[in-house]
Amino acid sequence: MNDIVTELADGILRVELNRPDKKNAMTGPMYDRLAEILDEADQDDGVRVVLWHGAGDSFTAGNDIQDFLQNPPGEGGSSQGRLTDAFIRFTKPLVAAVHGVAVGGGTTMLTHCDIVYAADNARFQIPFVDLALVPEFGSSFSIPARVGYQRAAELFLLGERFTAQHAAELGLVTRVVPNAELLATARATAAKLAAKPAGALRASKRLLKAAWFAPVRDAVENEAQEFTARVRGEEAREAFSAFLEKRPPNFANAAMPFAAKAA
Repeated sequence: MNDIVTELADGILRVELNRPDKKNAMTGPMYDRLAEILDEADQDDGVRVVLWHGAGDSFTAGNDIQDFLQNPPGEGGSSQGRLTDAFIRFTKPLVAAVHGVAVGGGTTMLTHCDIVYAADNARFQIPFVDLALVPEFGSSFSIPARVGYQRAAELFLLGERFTAQHAAELGLVTRVVPNAELLATARATAAKLAAKPAGALRASKRLLKAAWFAPVRDAVENEAQEFTARVRGEEAREAFSAFLEKRPPNFANAAMPFAAKAA
């Protein structure tokens, strides 16, 4: 079974995360494949819009922890980094339909989408600190820029779940719709976009994001450096062990990684 399924019809490339038994948790190969899909779609004149959603009862639970432990990001780059670059390069409309859980990257990846519909049952969470990690996908810039510093600090530092309605109030999603209408709503919007002049759409997206490119790239670079240091630290080892053993973590004796101390 393919972990990502695609279907092209009427100019709309539907991209479905397809690990429903794992709540579509993302593995390294899935990040790589999604990056490939976006790059290929950007060069394919037959694709006018990408519609992105998850199979089963969730959008995505974020990183697959087991896979992440076996293939942590390194100094030579990462699968997450390759996907981030693909998001930034992507010039066509990207519409997301989010239901169920959207955890970690399942929330922060959405900052690269143009239109995001959330089902009324969607639940978002950015628990990087709880895993002894830091923001990713450029979200240390994009989310504070969108919601303000204090609201972003609440989301990142506390790492608590929040509702689709709160996500809409913050401006992290475009609109909340009933779960039964989610995919149909996203498809209808994608069809409207596919019928518009493609060149004007791409030019408009480029202009809308012009002031965003440089700072988000800076954020991505800073995040990667910090993430690489922390993922190999004692705090992260304790956080991942506790997660897999289903117990509360104990950070009392965990030392900070060298990069954090030097900072």
